[in-house]
Amino acid sequence: MSINTRSSDSLYSALPTEVDGFNDLAELALDLRWSWNHATDDIWKQLNPELWALTHNPWGLLQTVSRDKIQKVTADPAFRKRIDALLQQKRQAAESPAWFQQSYPGSALNTVAYFSMEFMLSDALPIYSGGLGNVAGDQLKAASDLGVPVIGVGLLYQQGYFRQLIDMEGNQQAVYPYNDPGQLPISPLRHANGEWLRLKLNLPGHPIWLRAWKVQVGRTKLYLLDSNDTANYPPFRAITSELYGGSAEMRLMQELVLGIGGWRLLSALGIEPEVCHLNEGHAAFAILERAREFMEKTGQPFATALAATRVGNVFTTHTAVEAGFDRFSADLIKHWLGEYATTELGISTAELLALGRQPQAELADDFNMAYLAIHGSGAVNGVSALHGKVSRQLLAPLFPRWPIDEVPIGHVTNGVHTPSWDSAAADDLWTKACGKERWLGTTETLCKSIRDVSDEDLWHFRTDASHKFVEYVREHLSQQLVASGTSPRTAAEAQHLFDPNVLTLGFARRFATYKRPNLLLHNPARLQRLLTNPERPVQLIIAGKAHPADEDGQALIKQWIEYIRQPQIRQHAIFLSDYDMFLAEHLVAGVDVWLNTPQRPWEASGTSGMKVLVNGGINLSELDGWWAEAYSPDIGWALGDGKEHGNDPAWDAIEAEALYDLLEQQVIPEFYDRDDKGTPVAWTRRMRESMARLTPQFSTNRVVREYTEQRYLPAAEAFRLRSQDNGKLAGQIADWQQTLSHCWQGLFVDGMTVKQEGDQYLFSANVLLNGLAPKDVKVELYANAVDGSSTLRQSMDCVHIPDDPMRAHLYRSVVPASQPLTEYTLRVFPFSDDVSIPLEVNHIYWEH
Repeated sequence: MSINTRSSDSLYSALPTEVDGFNDLAELALDLRWSWNHATDDIWKQLNPELWALTHNPWGLLQTVSRDKIQKVTADPAFRKRIDALLQQKRQAAESPAWFQQSYPGSALNTVAYFSMEFMLSDALPIYSGGLGNVAGDQLKAASDLGVPVIGVGLLYQQGYFRQLIDMEGNQQAVYPYNDPGQLPISPLRHANGEWLRLKLNLPGHPIWLRAWKVQVGRTKLYLLDSNDTANYPPFRAITSELYGGSAEMRLMQELVLGIGGWRLLSALGIEPEVCHLNEGHAAFAILERAREFMEKTGQPFATALAATRVGNVFTTHTAVEAGFDRFSADLIKHWLGEYATTELGISTAELLALGRQPQAELADDFNMAYLAIHGSGAVNGVSALHGKVSRQLLAPLFPRWPIDEVPIGHVTNGVHTPSWDSAAADDLWTKACGKERWLGTTETLCKSIRDVSDEDLWHFRTDASHKFVEYVREHLSQQLVASGTSPRTAAEAQHLFDPNVLTLGFARRFATYKRPNLLLHNPARLQRLLTNPERPVQLIIAGKAHPADEDGQALIKQWIEYIRQPQIRQHAIFLSDYDMFLAEHLVAGVDVWLNTPQRPWEASGTSGMKVLVNGGINLSELDGWWAEAYSPDIGWALGDGKEHGNDPAWDAIEAEALYDLLEQQVIPEFYDRDDKGTPVAWTRRMRESMARLTPQFSTNRVVREYTEQRYLPAAEAFRLRSQDNGKLAGQIADWQQTLSHCWQGLFVDGMTVKQEGDQYLFSANVLLNGLAPKDVKVELYANAVDGSSTLRQSMDCVHIPDDPMRAHLYRSVVPASQPLTEYTLRVFPFSDDVSIPLEVNHIYWEH
């Protein structure tokens, strides 16, 4: 299909496209590479410095400045020369071989479709809420840097996530500005004849028309769908109105549009991904549509299509609590997907519902999107080592009777796109130490380079950052106070708050009870003494939103506002409203210590603390998420004992006191302990080690390389094997799965004997395979780990195959007599070199 996405196809025809040079400016403005490569910033400042400072949106700026202004600047030879150079750099960056092309030439991997409910790429495109969008946006940018062939698929929201105001009473107010598509850095996808690319979903009742858009993100692309089409039934136009808003039915509709509509958009564009990466369960309906498309192309039934396509699907879960999974009632699923299942997939609604449920589920059980994602994926992972462990426990019901450590969920620990979160000064520091292309390939040598920076240079870098940060905080707070109705005099006083020479603590998170944002307020008097110490003062910056439906979270915000408004605190602590990407960039560049106090193990990963690393900030965090694997005593500070304590108020009190102690006895003294040059030597040593060891490790450079090598490349090869010859191998696997299901209930062990000979046990067992062949199963001896030893899994060999396959097969094995006989158990489970066990087949038999 021929698709036209030139900027001249904008919604508005009044653009000065006839002005020589305008289309070059538009090409630069519509590529979000400017959001992390700031080479074009001076161009937009020259066009309108005030508007650029307010919006950081080149495309909106281009449509706002006058035709005369554009003609004037483009007529300047020096300006045009600069534009030409920037375009050449941009095109060379997009065309030159990157890490992926150099490392994996001729790979079977051509396209990864990355589905996510939200993408945080720039404040100029407000289609994100927080952590999930942060991960998606940063990984898309890193894929561009590294040349990994990833494309994003998401939704374009008319309002997006809410914007936050704090009123005179300290209450959070939710505001929903309209996202004018014509002002966003996006392009409508059009056919060559000018017709807008629109998709039609024939779901029950009125059809849903979806408009398609493209976002250029360096060398990769993000495709977005929205339902605000005038041809739609009015309620359907609101499907993509808000991010994470509305009823359960509205959420289901959004997820149908993302998964089914998103995959159909790729088909309409002629894109055939080998790999589909599901960033959370929201996009799991793409599994069904991908299988349906395979059925359409090959004529195979659903079971074969699912067997063929699932190995090309990768599922990343970010959920750390069972209640966090998206669920929908069976009636909703039947209403919206019942006909799709029977007519398009050729399966019953009961079979469809089973894909989103546990084995032996009740008829009234909800449909779980994470379960659907697992039932339709070839690899599943959490987002930190600890979260992988938590996820295995949460999702163990899908693998009944399997040991927790064999639940097939791994982990790829999150990271952040460092070029998006480093300040200009940090970029200069790292460039001098490590080179300009430090994030475009492997990063293993960066540690040594950054360690060569002197104490004096590091501390000078941090003090400059503190001065810039205080200037920003004063301006932001002054504007915030005016917007909330504060008197001009009080707002003017904000221009004198804070001191760049004082230790600054930062806490900026979503305000949810499990994140314990008010742990510092457990003892308000002690916190006051800590903040107002005349010899070693501390200043505290708080930011964050609570979901509009989360009254408990909003109450936590109000508690902070009331505390900060006390006269004795006002000079030492502030709450900055409307925490967004732009505010986050300033916070992570300016604070000295980043605080994070979640209730372990509910922080799946946490990326905010990773953003301070490149800027020289230091973490003080609960041993949860990424910090549980990153922490060591010389690079930051840890809170907690590394164990789970549930919702125990007594433990919260213990950790609050421990936090005060850490600050008073270690953090604050180390910051203010200076040498004769005024440099805090121990602090800069800690800062240097944090920067050197953690910044490369917790960057999306490492994350995307891990996904590519551990997930994408194997998935692409597995999909190629299963789909070739019209899905021949997939059909064999589907038949084998059906045979296993039919035979498994009749499988059992008809007697087991054991004798000891010296320091060995000799085991023999008669196993009735009920028609299965020995190659179909693995028979093992299993013993739990004791006294630090590893779990024993010893295969038993089939030493006698009966003439009648319904009679017993004889298995034998010899194992060391290192444990009492009572510790050994025989188990049987399916086996195939071509199938992932127990992810694709979860049968298991234990002989007790």
